[in-house]
Amino acid sequence: MNIKKYISTLSKQALLSSNKSGTYSSSQKNNTLRTISRNLKSDTKKILDANKIDLINAKRKGIKDSMIDRLILNKERIDSMRDGLKKIISIPDTLYRTSNATKQKNGIYISQMRVPLGVIGMIYESRPNVTIDAAGLCVKSGNSVILRGGSESINSNKALMRCIKKALEDNGIDLHAVQLIETIDRNAIDHLLSMNQYIDVIIPRGGKSLIEKVMSTSKIPMIKHLDGNCHVYIDNKANQEMAFKISINSKMQRYGVCNAMETLLIHKSFSKKCLKKILSTYSENNVEIRGCKNIKKLHPVAKLAQEKDWSEEYLSPIISIKIVESLNEAIAHITKYGSLHTDAIVSDNKDSINQFKKLVNSSSVMVNTSTRFADGYEYGLGAEIGISTDKLHARGPVGLDGLTNLKYIVTSKGKIRS
Repeated sequence: MNIKKYISTLSKQALLSSNKSGTYSSSQKNNTLRTISRNLKSDTKKILDANKIDLINAKRKGIKDSMIDRLILNKERIDSMRDGLKKIISIPDTLYRTSNATKQKNGIYISQMRVPLGVIGMIYESRPNVTIDAAGLCVKSGNSVILRGGSESINSNKALMRCIKKALEDNGIDLHAVQLIETIDRNAIDHLLSMNQYIDVIIPRGGKSLIEKVMSTSKIPMIKHLDGNCHVYIDNKANQEMAFKISINSKMQRYGVCNAMETLLIHKSFSKKCLKKILSTYSENNVEIRGCKNIKKLHPVAKLAQEKDWSEEYLSPIISIKIVESLNEAIAHITKYGSLHTDAIVSDNKDSINQFKKLVNSSSVMVNTSTRFADGYEYGLGAEIGISTDKLHARGPVGLDGLTNLKYIVTSKGKIRS
């Protein structure tokens, strides 16, 4: 196979397909998503059989546990994909609607129209659910998408893609609106990243090495986050039961995800009894603690944290913990070591909460809430195509609105500028 020609053909087809996006009605797009959902249900056995092959191959290759966790499909995860599609269907379609209409003194009328971004290039590792999430969001938002999943999930993605293609065909949507790169040749990514004349936005989802590769290789604009070094700060005025539950859930509910807490910061005046309970719970559940000197004094089995630990996204049962002198020190620590992804404060002090909300410039700031809620599905977006920690366009979980933009519409009755 000529990989460059193959990717070029997919890109050209995606561009032509994106030009047809305005011809599809809301009901046509929603019916397509309903059909995908039905196909997922009827093809569940085929999808799970394909996933088993991927899991066997991944374990044989020694892929790390966090990747295996993301690769697994089961009935519950397929049901979750279907629920995501249902929520996307329920969100009002704002595409091509105008808003913010005003008349200027010069007699012209100004409004804004919401429009698709165009062609999306989606590169992701493991996570076969992204295939359905991305397809659903792009169809509803009027974009075409080229999907490039990891080699470890190729069989799962092909099985899911059959559900998508049949739905597109049954509902009169151009078949090139959603395309899957069906080769595991690594050169496919390099060629995709060079298609800037056809692709409008690249969205990478995966490990730091993947994101860095995309950033260094491509000239195409991106929606991305580099890593998820998420923090929970327990204030001196925190409710102890709440602090315990949030610190445990944020870390232990699921390890290999980007919104799992990696660093716990605790005010020096917070209850030592509650802190010891938190530390003991981690150790009892085989979570390795890498702490500051004061943490090691309280909990001798903890390892002494090194400088690099404060920047680490472990994606595993390892956590770094530090006792801080003040709220200001906690904020300074997050500013220095954080990744602008998700950071939480546990406190009953309104002044502390307000200061944290203002000064922690992450894409999601949680107040008395687990970091694990930083997710498009949980935010009511139906699903997410990625999480952005950039400061332009979309920030946080990217749903339908994040896959569109605004253009100005200017009208008048023959006005000319003097």
